[in-house]
Amino acid sequence: MNNQQIIKHGTHSVLNQTEKEEYYHALIQKNPSYEGIFYAAIKTTGIFCRPTCTAKKPKKENVFYFHSVKDALDAGYRPCKVCRPLEKEGIPDWICTLLKQIDQEPLKKWKDYEIQSSGIDPVRLRRWFKKNYNITFHAYLRSLRINASFSQIKHGEKIIDAAFGTGYDSLSGYASAVKKITGESPSKSMKKNIIQITRMDTPLGPIMAGALEEGICLLEFTDRRMLENEFGILEKKFSAKCLPGKSKFFPRLEKELDEYFAGKRKKFTLPLAYRGSDFQMKAWKTLLEIPYGETRTYREEAEMMGHPAAVRAAGTANGMNMISILIPCHRVIASGGKLGGYGGGLRRKQYLLDLEKENSC
Repeated sequence: MNNQQIIKHGTHSVLNQTEKEEYYHALIQKNPSYEGIFYAAIKTTGIFCRPTCTAKKPKKENVFYFHSVKDALDAGYRPCKVCRPLEKEGIPDWICTLLKQIDQEPLKKWKDYEIQSSGIDPVRLRRWFKKNYNITFHAYLRSLRINASFSQIKHGEKIIDAAFGTGYDSLSGYASAVKKITGESPSKSMKKNIIQITRMDTPLGPIMAGALEEGICLLEFTDRRMLENEFGILEKKFSAKCLPGKSKFFPRLEKELDEYFAGKRKKFTLPLAYRGSDFQMKAWKTLLEIPYGETRTYREEAEMMGHPAAVRAAGTANGMNMISILIPCHRVIASGGKLGGYGGGLRRKQYLLDLEKENSC
């Protein structure tokens, strides 16, 4: 692939001149606060790097910027061997510090000037939350407070006490905030389940996890185009609302994912919560029967399900799986050894298959 092809097929971010200057300055300074915000692709070498890469810096006119590993890979760029952008990047220190402050003062209403006084650029902060949670920082804070109030009400608190207890100055203000987030009044919203949503890092990029009381119901890469639609599907299936929050399953999920990507875990032990048509449920349960390090064709999957003629339908059901990796739809390939489809991208699918093949002995 030549450089012209890379440029032609690239899906690099469209930035104004000020943003380009900002990103290039961060690249030159190896600024760690931009980790997770962008990846720099060098058109003269065909590689892409983290903002903190220590390799020789390119000329400004030779750099494109991507907001995800997937976009850089899909555009034909190779990961840099110096900064290894495919390895788990972790949450930037400046975000970790802020999140700890939020844990200590969950009801605090942050103003832009307070964020700036903490040494954080509010614009950069918005970009990070928009990329990783698809909401702004302030919307994230509101969701946390609403989530906390729902928890209090489900444990016996009155709506008015939960409203004032989570920092709202009036019941009408609380009702307005709830309706803005859930689309319904507090009394009707209480009938809904809460799907706790969080972001985790993997060697293949950030992943969004969701959990109900009974188990994990979502695990998707944050750059999946269908992700926002999947939130809506889950909310409808479980009569629930997706809100940023914590779950008893998340620490265990993060640990097991780390072990999996390190080649030390072949089977997940987390409880799963999924719903679908009878055919979809049968397809997903069949996926769980495919051993680590092995693959099946779509035809073989359909035969395992007892529906040998439903090859295309089996593939469609796999595409509706919202718990990737744990329900291993990546282990199903097309006839002739071709990869077939994968919601997280074919490069990720190949990575997962290679990882399992290397560690299956």
